[in-house]
Amino acid sequence: MRVLCIGGGPAGLYFGLLMKLQNPSHEVIVVERNRPYDTFGWGVVFSDATLENLKQADPVSAAEINAAFNHWDDIDIHIGGRTIRSGGHGFIGIGRKRLLNILQARCEALGVKLVFETDVSDDQALARQYNADLVIASDGLNSRIRTRYAESFQPDIDTRQCRFVWLGTHKLFDAFTFAFEKTEHGWFQAHAYRFDDNTSTFIVEAPEPVWKAAGIEQMSQEEGVAYCEKLFAKYLDGNKLISNAAHLRGSAIWIRFPRVICHHWVHWNTLDDGRRVPVVLMGDAAHTAHFSIGSGTKLALEDAIDLAEAIGEHRAAGVDGLPEALARYEATRSVEVLKIQNAARNSTEWFENVERYAGMAPEQFAYSLLTRSQRISHENLRVRDAQYVDNFEQWLAAQAGVPQETLKLRAAAGDAALPPMFTPFTVRGVTLKNRVVVSPMAMYSSVDGVPGDFHLVHLGSRALGGAGMVVAEMTCVSPDARITPGCPGLWNDAQRDAWKRIVDFVHANGDTKIAMQLGHAGRKGSTQLGWEKMDYPLADGNWPLISASALPYMPDVSQVPREMTREDMDRVRDDFVANARRAAEAGFDWLELHCAHGYLLSSFISPLTNTRTDAYGGLLANRLRYPLEVFAAVRAVWPQDKPMSVRISAHDWVEGGITADDAVEIARAFKAAGADMIDCSSGQVSPDQTPVYGRMYQTPFADRIRNEAGIPTIAVGAIFEADHVDSIVAAGRADLCAIARPHLADPAWTLHEAARLGYRDVTWPKQYVSGKRQLETNLARAASYAQQPGK
Repeated sequence: MRVLCIGGGPAGLYFGLLMKLQNPSHEVIVVERNRPYDTFGWGVVFSDATLENLKQADPVSAAEINAAFNHWDDIDIHIGGRTIRSGGHGFIGIGRKRLLNILQARCEALGVKLVFETDVSDDQALARQYNADLVIASDGLNSRIRTRYAESFQPDIDTRQCRFVWLGTHKLFDAFTFAFEKTEHGWFQAHAYRFDDNTSTFIVEAPEPVWKAAGIEQMSQEEGVAYCEKLFAKYLDGNKLISNAAHLRGSAIWIRFPRVICHHWVHWNTLDDGRRVPVVLMGDAAHTAHFSIGSGTKLALEDAIDLAEAIGEHRAAGVDGLPEALARYEATRSVEVLKIQNAARNSTEWFENVERYAGMAPEQFAYSLLTRSQRISHENLRVRDAQYVDNFEQWLAAQAGVPQETLKLRAAAGDAALPPMFTPFTVRGVTLKNRVVVSPMAMYSSVDGVPGDFHLVHLGSRALGGAGMVVAEMTCVSPDARITPGCPGLWNDAQRDAWKRIVDFVHANGDTKIAMQLGHAGRKGSTQLGWEKMDYPLADGNWPLISASALPYMPDVSQVPREMTREDMDRVRDDFVANARRAAEAGFDWLELHCAHGYLLSSFISPLTNTRTDAYGGLLANRLRYPLEVFAAVRAVWPQDKPMSVRISAHDWVEGGITADDAVEIARAFKAAGADMIDCSSGQVSPDQTPVYGRMYQTPFADRIRNEAGIPTIAVGAIFEADHVDSIVAAGRADLCAIARPHLADPAWTLHEAARLGYRDVTWPKQYVSGKRQLETNLARAASYAQQPGK
């Protein structure tokens, strides 16, 4: 096979040498625009795991890289005059020039032909010149080949919000270092690490508005570097910052990171001689991952490994096996890259929004930074540095109000600190014993709005299952406010008394709290039960609907609601007030107002469902007017020592709908009105929604609202492990986590997750204590068995 690699960076060189190792008869040419051994850049970073992959692929070059790298385990975070260190992270740093020199020499030793000082303007002409069977487009971030065949590759390039500059220094850092300095214009941050015996990389980054306000845009290159040197002088110990980009003028060394995603990685050319030759993207030409997770070089090298392996599997078919090999490469590699890019996106957004987290205590700020990508969880951190996690848990428990004496007694007894999930949380006069909330989930099992035995068992069993609080499903404030005929209400005393029976059971059989969620279905009402044809109107017996505007939920399917009049608003507001009074009489500990999911109050908030032209439509402030009016009226009658939260749809997932930016403003408005907490859900406002699902996918909304609007939040959505809850709470992304489907499948989910964590200091119902001991014993035995060699 004749292989042409256009671009002599890590991807092209490594693929070239791997192909020669695979079959010395392959003809491999790597074409590079720079001179021999003349490369640019400072140090690159990758993890210990990546080095292991290189050892498997080519032990010879891996040994040379291993001998040249600088290894460290620690991360230092400098913020607010404090330095917080976490260990066990396992990184290596090596100069980019040194890495490329090693790969170039290895290529030459194996017989790869290296062609330097050749700037490729026509890949097809070069493919004809070398009679190539396969062209690798490893021509970097600004790939001409990707641009030429954009119709095939379908690139998506997102230029990010920060400006950064890649510098060096002779200060040798003994840990991967993050340093944060606040100026009168905003925050600057540095990412620094040693990569050889006398040099460290020193990247300086700031949001573009901050960078512009500081005047760097107008500075010469030397002035901009001097500004950074002065700003971060305390970390440099008198050493200078150095730029190796003398060929660039002024502030051109400061760039914005382009995130590159390509929907396809293979393009087929038909050359003049009639041969079909594939052009394959690799490395930065195919994808980029933000430098804050140090994965660009890792991805390039692993691209090369994966493609070489795919071709090796089809080598018996020679060139004829290429289509299958390339299809496998694109299918498998694109998935792995997307995982890294998702983590990189999380990390990028964290650094773009340092101001959001800077108000945290340094301990939590550092933890938030360490877990920013969501690839490192609480228990993963514990594996890396158990002492760091133990110290942080002690600090977090103290912040949650756990008495120091309790923590000292636990430490003296050799017990670990409380996992974040099991720290208490206090709002007004109510203290939840832990951070787990059983989500309100519609059961469609009431008769005439009266909750019955099913609700007693459903909510009672989950209250016995260890959660800090259980939340009743959306309870409707009038018969015409119901979603379905099976939905519960609180519009009469019989319903109140039925709810009181459930509340009394919860209170009498443990220390779990119970909340009532009040709502009105609006245009989504008068529909079939959830296990029938969800969201479709009843076959008969429908009742009239009202909403912010006369828009059906599903055009040509749903009933068209009547636009609410002022008289309607008064009646519904008073219904909410009367229901709230009954909730207090029933003894509920907490009240939540449902302003999400396209129901009545949500329909006022979203521009997708509110087209009014009066004082309740138009700008967000107007659209919030009625929901805030209802909230104020309910808050006035709800006991002042009991909390009141608001559930919102923090994103409509539809173009032109509510966004996360809007959600922050919505939260601020409810906070000003007296809300204690925002329950951060999303979607279900429009059937046209296109959510981006994934693990903890709605948590970023809770994070933004909590840390920008300054109000406690509940995170919801695909949170299904104790490790998720621990990570979310510990990082300050939310204060509580609502668990829905896992608690449907397992009423005692919270107790079972405690046992899985090895946390035994959790109260079980006395009737079930023997089950606790057996479960903990079985899990401990299984863990021990799994750790035995060969098991």
